[in-house]
Amino acid sequence: MDHDPHLLVEGMIISSYAIGATKSYIYIRGEFVYGARRLEEAIQEAYSKGFLGKNIMGSGFDHDMYVHRGFGAYICGEETALLESIEGYRAQPRKKPPFPALAGLYGKPTVINNVETLSCIPAIIEKGPAWFSKMGPEKSPGPKIFGVSGHVKKPGLYELPMGTTARDLIYNHCGGMLFDNRPLKAFIPGGVSAPMLLPQDLDTPLDFDSLAAKGTMLGSGAVIVMDTSTCMVKTSYIVNRFFSHESCGKCTPCRDGTPWLTRVLKRIEHGDGRPGDVELLEGLCANIFGRTFCPLGDGAVMALRGALKHFKAEFQYHIDHKKCMVS
Repeated sequence: MDHDPHLLVEGMIISSYAIGATKSYIYIRGEFVYGARRLEEAIQEAYSKGFLGKNIMGSGFDHDMYVHRGFGAYICGEETALLESIEGYRAQPRKKPPFPALAGLYGKPTVINNVETLSCIPAIIEKGPAWFSKMGPEKSPGPKIFGVSGHVKKPGLYELPMGTTARDLIYNHCGGMLFDNRPLKAFIPGGVSAPMLLPQDLDTPLDFDSLAAKGTMLGSGAVIVMDTSTCMVKTSYIVNRFFSHESCGKCTPCRDGTPWLTRVLKRIEHGDGRPGDVELLEGLCANIFGRTFCPLGDGAVMALRGALKHFKAEFQYHIDHKKCMVS
């Protein structure tokens, strides 16, 4: 969106023509001011060239495109909450069914796709599906943008074939660990809701099926790399504080459960943990997971369960010794 907004605009025009949609919306966080401006400029240029508007290139097809700036709510990653936001309502998930494909934006049939997917369409049209399918594994072909942060020498965005291993991404493309004397402790492969993996999982291909087999997910492709200086209790507290803040408040398990998780994690991290707190966390996770209106609450639970699965001893050490095992 920042560097080649016309790629997205073209992909959306092609997709809209294929399904007969006369209007499309690009939903973008309000904080992404530069990206929104670039998209708005690209859309106006497309109108001026006759690629948008009435009777596009004499085809008889009409299409209008809009940029909608949101308020940065994480819940708008849920498709129906996004629709509510565009319509001017509070961003909360809708009951499904009906699904957006039947009754979506303003009650009309609506297709919702990630801009990363839509941006691939012009190249597929130009070079063919066989060319696209040669990249990556058979069931998850194509490129993927990985956003790498944490303890690596070269954090940033990397567009690589789907199925690239975590080892290749971290040690070849990102230059390896930030400090040579601090080896890898764990990495999160797909945003904070994805359960973390360990160094022995470095050769796992970063694709949907391979990560699912490991009990985690590709998600957004946001890879977080953590070295041995990382406190998993503090990490879990920060992650759950985020989910608690971003909960829309619609359903009780998420609205009340995520702040409860955060309070327990905070006291453990601050040296005020109590005997039984680990079991309390596990019980709360069991009562939240699968009982929320949308996957946000499940995401908080999956992240914490992943940390407890691999690093429960760190949590117990915090409780027993009132200090961090790592620092």
